Amino acid sequence: MIELSGVEKRYDGHTALAGVDLSVARGAFVALVGASGSGKTTLLKIINRLVAPDAGQVRIAGEAADAGPPHLLRRRIGYVFQEVGLFPHFTVAENIAVTPRLLGWSAERIDTRVRDLLDLVALPQEMAGRAPDALSGGQRQRVGVARALAAEPAIMLLDEPFGALDPLTRDALGDDYRALHERLSLTTVMVTHDMAEAVLLADRIVVMRAGAVVADGAPGELMAGAADPDVRALLETPRRQAERLRERLAEARA
Repeated sequence: MIELSGVEKRYDGHTALAGVDLSVARGAFVALVGASGSGKTTLLKIINRLVAPDAGQVRIAGEAADAGPPHLLRRRIGYVFQEVGLFPHFTVAENIAVTPRLLGWSAERIDTRVRDLLDLVALPQEMAGRAPDALSGGQRQRVGVARALAAEPAIMLLDEPFGALDPLTRDALGDDYRALHERLSLTTVMVTHDMAEAVLLADRIVVMRAGAVVADGAPGELMAGAADPDVRALLETPRRQAERLRERLAEARA
């Protein structure tokens, strides 16, 4: 579904991506993890041509990503940002309908799609007429997911989609999105700094460092046998956090 071959990107002499090869199969849920500046978000943006690579090739569903105008490619790929980026002067319904309107859908088809998506992301229908600033952070993020799904994309790109939310909302939204991924047979690539989130949601974890892929595999496999000490330390973060939590709880009960 998504294939990157020898992809390179530089910014003012700094190497953001250093010859990345990556293949994401249809229906996969892949988490990109690594330290800040490792190239995760750049890689995500290159997939839908928000950023152009300096070298290498990107193919989407067997077709070169640069075979046509960028905006046509982006309309086929859902993108969810951490800060959501809803249009403040649009209602919830109008935000969700942005891409379908650009695609020339009829008003009736758009209205039906908006209603269906509000149900899909577990938001009440009466929210359709509200402004984004009348919603909670979790509700705005759900609208962002609905907007990304509006044109029925096969691919979803998530850039720290739940990072700004409180832990309970973040956990609930993560579970809900994973259920949507399964229900809609999506192909998902998610950037996250939260290793527990990556382990719990993704089928596969890709670890990046200095613009290169340094580990790639199923969460259990990587956690059990990562050879690189930095990669091993990163993957063991959830286990260390769980151990500290158990110690604190034991101290509290003592």
